Amino acid sequence: MMNRVQNTSTVSTTWLMAAHEQNQVLNTNSRYLHDNIVDYAQRLSETLPEKLSVFYFLNSGSEANDLALRLARQYTGHWDVVVLDHAYHGHLSSLIDISPYKFRDLDGQKEWVHVAPLPDTYRGLYQEDHPDPAGAYANEVKRVVSSVQEKGRKIAAFFVESLPSVAGQIIPPAGFFQEVAEHIHGAGGVFVADEIQVGFGRVGKHFWAFQLQGEDFVPDIVTMGKSIGNGHPVACVATTQAVARAFEATGVEYFNTFGGSPVSCAVGLAVLDVLEKEQLQAHAASVGSYLMELLEEQKAKHPIIGDVRGTGLFIGVDLIKDEATRTPATEEANYVVSRLKDYYILLSTDGPGRNVLKFKPPMCFSVDNAQHVVAKMDAILTDMEGKMRSCETLRLRP
Repeated sequence: MMNRVQNTSTVSTTWLMAAHEQNQVLNTNSRYLHDNIVDYAQRLSETLPEKLSVFYFLNSGSEANDLALRLARQYTGHWDVVVLDHAYHGHLSSLIDISPYKFRDLDGQKEWVHVAPLPDTYRGLYQEDHPDPAGAYANEVKRVVSSVQEKGRKIAAFFVESLPSVAGQIIPPAGFFQEVAEHIHGAGGVFVADEIQVGFGRVGKHFWAFQLQGEDFVPDIVTMGKSIGNGHPVACVATTQAVARAFEATGVEYFNTFGGSPVSCAVGLAVLDVLEKEQLQAHAASVGSYLMELLEEQKAKHPIIGDVRGTGLFIGVDLIKDEATRTPATEEANYVVSRLKDYYILLSTDGPGRNVLKFKPPMCFSVDNAQHVVAKMDAILTDMEGKMRSCETLRLRP
C-alpha cells in the first residue's frame, strides 16, 4: 500500500528459497504424486472445517473459481448461478458472466445468472437501523431463488466473496451466510465462498473470512488465491468428499501443469510457515484494530468520511458528498488517492460509486505505517476543507 512498509522480505525470501531448493530437485505436473502436495493439502486442511477435505491446486484465483463452477454444476446437475450485485469473481469468460462488476460494461447479464442485492448496511436496501439486516438480505436471495424456480430453471450455486471487496469493502451482517445457504441448499445448489482476496488471516479474528459468520457455518466449496503464494502463482479449491466424488465420476481427469507442482506446493508451505511463525493473523487483528481507531477519529473530524468499516487489515473508508443522502464523493475520493501518491502512499478506490478508500496493505503493515498514512490523509482532508467547495461535506466542520 505504501513504500514505507518494512519487513516485506521475510515471506518473499522464504518462499523464494523454498522454490529454488525444490527446483533443484524436481518439478513436474500434478499427475505425479509428490510429498509436497500431500503435505500442503494436510496443512491447509488443518485451517478449515473437517468437512472441507478435498483439495485441487491451480495457478490463479480465476482458475479456482472456474473450477468451483464446474464442480458445482457437476455435483448438482444444475446450471444457474446466484451472485451478489457488484460482485467480482475473476477475468475468465465464465467468471465475467457471474461478475456484475464486469458484465454490466460488457455483454450484459446472461439468462442463467441471477443477481441478489449486496448486503450493504450503510447504503443498501437495509441499513444499520434495520432490526434484522441479515434476515432481510437473505430473504432477498430467497426471492431471487423463487423467481428462478418459477421460470423452470435450477440453481447450481451461490457464489459470494466472503467480504465483498470491489463492491466497497462490505462486511455482510453475521448470520447472512447461514440463512442464504439454507435457501440455496433447499433449491439443490451449493454455497461457494470466494476467499481469494480475504483469506489467510487477513481478517484478524479468523484465518478465513467466512468464519466471521459464525462457527456453525461451513461452505460447500472454498476458493483461494493471491496471498496463498505471496506473489507466486498458486491457487486452491477446497471442497467436500461428496462434491469431489461427483466430479471424479465424469471420468475426465483433473490435472494441472503448474498448480500443485512440487515447487508451487513448497512455496505454499513456506507461506504458511511464515504466517504461523510471525503470527501474522494476530498482527492483522492488532494493527487493524488500531488503524480502525485512527480512522474513526478522522471520521469524527472530517464530515466527508461517512463510514469506516472493516476487520483486521481489510478496511473501507466511505467518502460522501452529503450526510443525509450519503451520495458517493467519487471525485473527492479520486483526489485523495492522487494526493496520497505525493507521499508515496498507494491506495485505490472501490465500490459502485468509486468513493470507498480501500485499505488492504501487506500483512506486515505496522502501527507506524498506520500512523503515517492516517496523518497524511488527515492533512489532505484538512487542506480540501480549506480550499475546495465541491460538496456539502467539505463545507461542514463539526
